[in-house]
Amino acid sequence: MAATQSRVHEGKLAIVTGSARSIGAAIARKLASKGCNILINYATTSSDALASSLATELTSTYSVKTATVRADISTTEGCEAIITAAKKNFSRDEKLQVDILVHNAAVLYVGPLESVIEKEFHHIYAVNVLGPALLTAACKPYLPTDRSGRIVMMSSINPKIGTPHTTLYSGTKAAMEAMTRVWSRELSENATVNAINPGPVMTDMYLSSAEEVKQGLAVWNPVTPLAAVRDTDSAEVKELGNRLGGRPAYDHEIAGIVAILCDPDAGWSTGGIVSANGGLSFSF
Repeated sequence: MAATQSRVHEGKLAIVTGSARSIGAAIARKLASKGCNILINYATTSSDALASSLATELTSTYSVKTATVRADISTTEGCEAIITAAKKNFSRDEKLQVDILVHNAAVLYVGPLESVIEKEFHHIYAVNVLGPALLTAACKPYLPTDRSGRIVMMSSINPKIGTPHTTLYSGTKAAMEAMTRVWSRELSENATVNAINPGPVMTDMYLSSAEEVKQGLAVWNPVTPLAAVRDTDSAEVKELGNRLGGRPAYDHEIAGIVAILCDPDAGWSTGGIVSANGGLSFSF
């Protein structure tokens, strides 16, 4: 009985963007552990091998169906390619249903206000804002009609606290939060729509960021309830946490919060920004 209850998404389909690595891959693993079939989306050829390896891992570990699709969500053609891949691999009786959609894919530009250039502005808003809008619209005809669908937006702590040097990135994440509220009403008969706002997470994006970026976020560690380093933390997390006065999140901790919002029991929660940052910012 316990095993059955833990696979609450048995036979459902989740599309997770940017899921070949880092947080996206952790989300795919968590949803697969609950029985969800996974369409792994990513943008570049450099992630081909990672996506293929993840698909094999999920299938062998959790006995779910998986597929991969390299597609740029910031274009109509890319979103159509995702739907085509979903239809090809996950249709039942020639009918497709997208039960879960996780908007995780994002790009990041960091720098002072005066470093903003038009090319980077258009690129980051195309991927981080236009992409989720286009893909959600493409998925809309295939969402459930009984409110059982789940859409989760990956925002960030940055627009909430006003992290310096994130003019472009924070702007896109604030836009995602606004779209969350709009879609929670517009898609109310199809799916709940919520956003989460992680702070620092042990990902390539965070670990490769400049020390000044890490220090800029670290000023909040003294008032983040769950940031204290513990004996059970990994050596790498301990080093960062001790140096910065508090630890970043593990990717599986972020994935767990996404999974909670996707569970059937979360069906009465929509339009919210849910804390996923150890208490740096509380949910509101």
